[in-house]
Amino acid sequence: MNGFFFGTALAFLLPCAQAASGDIQRADFGREQPSREARLIADWIVHSGDNQSRVFAIVDKVDAKVFVFDADGRIRGAAPVLLGSARGDHTAPGIGKKPLAAVRPEERTTPAGRFLAAVGRNARGEDVVWVDYDAAVSMHRVVRTQNRLQRLTTPTPADKRVSYGCINVPVAFYETIVSPAFAKTEGIVYVLPEIRPMHEVFGSYDVDARSAPTPD
Repeated sequence: MNGFFFGTALAFLLPCAQAASGDIQRADFGREQPSREARLIADWIVHSGDNQSRVFAIVDKVDAKVFVFDADGRIRGAAPVLLGSARGDHTAPGIGKKPLAAVRPEERTTPAGRFLAAVGRNARGEDVVWVDYDAAVSMHRVVRTQNRLQRLTTPTPADKRVSYGCINVPVAFYETIVSPAFAKTEGIVYVLPEIRPMHEVFGSYDVDARSAPTPD
């Protein structure tokens, strides 16, 4: 058989074979137990290639947890996080240029969305992973104020809404998982919404629904 037509036929048949066998590309959470929303978005990222072969992290605001993956969608680690004290998926206009003392309580949101993230320095000279530089939102080691260390250890997500918008993670997790993952390359941080529909924020889809065989 002609090599071109064989290859074309194989490319056409492969998705059908994968759907029929259940061999669908998905994220590997290992032993972690994510929320349904986190699993849906992770599977979509891997299935669609939305991360463009970059490392990526998923921040689940509702569960107050972060998952860090390698470029192939294998889990590197997960940890609880502290998030903006205000509920909302938006970024307050001009928030990145305000001093902290001028940020109103209702403006202290952790915005939802897909962000190209990279390691940098904050105003104190500390290394952080910038999630949204213009909005001054970063992922960094937990700040040792407002009982934040204790808040990280509680099982209640509401206890973890305390920051001005930045994503606080445990120190050891930052230094062993987050920093090495983003140190040599840009990555993608997906912050899941808590108000808006997920597909509206990311243009995502349910991998199982997309891959289900159609009736003859």
